[in-house]
Amino acid sequence: MPDPEATPPAPHVRRPRYAGKNPRRFEDKYKEHNPARYAADVAKVLASGKTPAGSHRPIMVAEILDILALRPGETVVDCTLGYGGHAQELLARVTPGGRLIGLDVDPVEHPKTTARLRAAGWDERAFNAVRSNFAGLPKVLAELGLAGADAVLADLGVSSMQLDDPARGFTFKTDSPLDLRLNPARAPSAADWLARVPERELAAALSENSDEPQAGLLARELVVRRGQMPFTRTRQLADAIRDILRRDRPGHDRTTDDDCVRRVFQALRIAVNDEFGALDLFLQRLPTCLNPGGRVAILTFHSGEDRRVKQAFRDGVRTDIYASACEEIIRSGPEERRSNPRSTSAKLRWAVRGTAEAAIC
Repeated sequence: MPDPEATPPAPHVRRPRYAGKNPRRFEDKYKEHNPARYAADVAKVLASGKTPAGSHRPIMVAEILDILALRPGETVVDCTLGYGGHAQELLARVTPGGRLIGLDVDPVEHPKTTARLRAAGWDERAFNAVRSNFAGLPKVLAELGLAGADAVLADLGVSSMQLDDPARGFTFKTDSPLDLRLNPARAPSAADWLARVPERELAAALSENSDEPQAGLLARELVVRRGQMPFTRTRQLADAIRDILRRDRPGHDRTTDDDCVRRVFQALRIAVNDEFGALDLFLQRLPTCLNPGGRVAILTFHSGEDRRVKQAFRDGVRTDIYASACEEIIRSGPEERRSNPRSTSAKLRWAVRGTAEAAIC
């Protein structure tokens, strides 16, 4: 007879079902969030030219590896660790005997990526995870007792994990809090910044951060509208931008509305995170962080970033800080652009540190 005091078995719980063939909500895409269990489903997402939810596809991996020319025993820094796709490839080339230092300012994604790389077998002898903005690279190297690195990679793009997660407020495709912070613990959010920024400063940000042709009009109208109701949601701001364009530019092509919305969100994100300030400081300090003959590769995704990198490398060659730098940008090939559309806007530049001593301002 069955034991009446025995613990009854736990009731069977059915796994959640997709609402339709392809769920729209980020949090409902449980198959994409669990690639180890649903590898076949993730493969279908990749084959369609999309990035699985909660992940990121590294861009121009082969080109970067060719530029950095890593060897076992070298020290390489991934200044923007992200999902760890580039880092995995870099680690494989500096080991045995070498190490990778992975920096990232995002307190949400950095621990996840660190755990993922640890689970893949990379211990602290090969992989040091440091939560830091890339502008803090000199301090990170000093704290690790290193005079410099043999190679440095910086992928300046926002990761797919950040863009796709509605909770982060980077996308206007869903109704989310207007946040846009790479580090959610650091004020202000985009909503707070937009509530206080003067009209002239807002217009300058729209123009300088995203080359928005309607910067003056949008700044004026957004300042008026925020006085009536503060902007706190992504969709609220996107709808306001579309309405401004349709009311004040009646002859414009409405199919380009979302292009304008993307530029505004980009400009706000750059302003909120002081991305250009951090990049300028990083480029200024970078040469001192490279060993003689050290290589650097930087991926940019819009003109404001690319101009700064191009000028810094050009000035470095002129002053003999860099022995050489790329003359032309490198872009992803047609197959990568097809399989990963987010690579389309990427621009890759490189430079090599000089071996002779040079004064660095």
